Amino acid sequence: MALTYLFDPLCGWCYGAAPMMRRLAAEPGLAVELSPTGLFSGHGARPMDEGFAAYAWSNDQRIAKLSGQPFSEAYRDQVLAAGGRFDSGPATLALTAVRLTAPEREWEALTALQKARYVEGGNIVTEAGAAAVLQGLGLDAAAARLAAPDGELIAENQARMAKAGQLMAAFRVNGVPAVIVTGQGGRQLLPANALFGDAEPLIAALKAA
Repeated sequence: MALTYLFDPLCGWCYGAAPMMRRLAAEPGLAVELSPTGLFSGHGARPMDEGFAAYAWSNDQRIAKLSGQPFSEAYRDQVLAAGGRFDSGPATLALTAVRLTAPEREWEALTALQKARYVEGGNIVTEAGAAAVLQGLGLDAAAARLAAPDGELIAENQARMAKAGQLMAAFRVNGVPAVIVTGQGGRQLLPANALFGDAEPLIAALKAA
């Protein structure tokens, strides 16, 4: 059974769903494809002003209670309070660079980018910041391509986001995280609340379907 995971690396709810998604990806018989949407890049990017920072922190506390995922004071002080941009473009491009150079490590790269932001209070909203995370994983080829994006990388990144956008439109998905399940009975949208519950019943239901 195939699962397409629609997400954005700057989405707090996606970070909250990360433990479930990693569990599903590790389950034999379930193939999970990362499909970055670019939801918070391009026209979806915005300044990290005081009002938005307060809104984000309040929302993050809800996510933490529901998922158990940590949102540190370093993140609050060095990311939210620091201002700058809320732009997932560099982190999304970083993941595509990993897809092209070491595809088996894309999940690891996503986890590291999320940890860098939400736990360590690091900068992943610039190419240099996202590249530093990749270099920390030894993904030097991906980091080098991110630092000097070539035509192939840009085209692949745009294609991935376009594919995700088509799925979001087809299933009338307005936000992320979202999972499209493809099985013998066709394709269906997994209820979002399933990503924050117990993994075992969900896995059993998926395999039964």
